[in-house]
Amino acid sequence: MKPLKKISATYPLLIVVATLLLTVQSSYAGSEPRVALKTDLGTIVVALYPKEAPVTVANFLEYVDSKFYDLTIFHRVVPGFVVQGGGMTFDFVSKPTRDPIKNESANGLRNDYKTVAMARTARPDSASSQFYINLQNNNALDGTESKPGYTVFGIVVEGMEVVEKIAAEPRGMYRAHPEAPNYAVRILSAQRVDKDFTARQPEKAASTSMQNSNVSDALVKP
Repeated sequence: MKPLKKISATYPLLIVVATLLLTVQSSYAGSEPRVALKTDLGTIVVALYPKEAPVTVANFLEYVDSKFYDLTIFHRVVPGFVVQGGGMTFDFVSKPTRDPIKNESANGLRNDYKTVAMARTARPDSASSQFYINLQNNNALDGTESKPGYTVFGIVVEGMEVVEKIAAEPRGMYRAHPEAPNYAVRILSAQRVDKDFTARQPEKAASTSMQNSNVSDALVKP
């Protein structure tokens, strides 16, 4: 009988502990960091995954907080694949970045539609500032314990229609950058926002979009 008394005595404590755990989980749900990317075509809101990709998220937020992304462009647009930006200026000049970061692609997150991941070179630990947004499930880009992939660190929670607008922009004017939109689609500002933030999307494209006509190798379509 003594063991029964012991269990009975601890039962209320177990309820309290379980309640506290549920409270913590509830308070964390939806509390992940968010960043609003205001572009020429509208605002994209990204929720980040610091638990799964701590190094990558910290790196991304440092670039955001330092205003590095402001006035960079989406320089690589591949419909049905990805929209990539975060490293080049209006005239296709690469901005100097901080040191590259550790690859965290084996974090269990997949390159699914709407997810945000880091661009890199063939070297796994080479990502710095450039990121991309998946326009479809690109699971060939996923990493495993034995094969480094491309680190997913966030997901678009608002403004995916803006990403699709960027993907639909005409391209092909620039010989050296055939995947760049003919008119620059800039990140006008990047800043942290809370989970209650709601973007006001423009009814039409901003009139401040600029044509990269000062690029020496520009190839104007007939």
